Amino acid sequence: MAQEKVFPMTQAGKEKLEQELEQLKSVKRKEVVERIKIARSFGDLSENSEYDSAKEEQAFVEGRITTLENMIRNAKIIQEDAENSTTVSLGKSVTFVELPDGEEETYTIVGSAEADPFEGKISNDSPIAKSLMGKQIGDEVVVQTPGGEMNVRIVSVS
Repeated sequence: MAQEKVFPMTQAGKEKLEQELEQLKSVKRKEVVERIKIARSFGDLSENSEYDSAKEEQAFVEGRITTLENMIRNAKIIQEDAENSTTVSLGKSVTFVELPDGEEETYTIVGSAEADPFEGKISNDSPIAKSLMGKQIGDEVVVQTPGGEMNVRIVSVS
């Protein structure tokens, strides 16, 4: 039997997934079933685009429910590491400056399940996070990105 993937995440990230799952199960699923019922009433299903659209949405919703249930079941909550507060690790926010004279950027390193670059949360599998993990305040790091190399200095870890 294949070993299931573990999804590292913060407690807040897990709660967000649980809320999405509850919304899909209690609201969205019922809406889609109602759309299918209405589309069936239009008659011939072979040329009924409303019915096809509703069935596709139903497949998407059911797939997302399955994915979320798996992620929540295999969630590994990231614990705070108070002893090692100067080292970049999962669940911590890191501020760095691009060398020689770039602006400061701050990201929180989270598991892939809750990554959201627009909210400043990057996946531990991203090139930036992989390069910064285990480094400390003051370290200069070469980050390999799809756009080429980037040199950064870690300013703070929290």
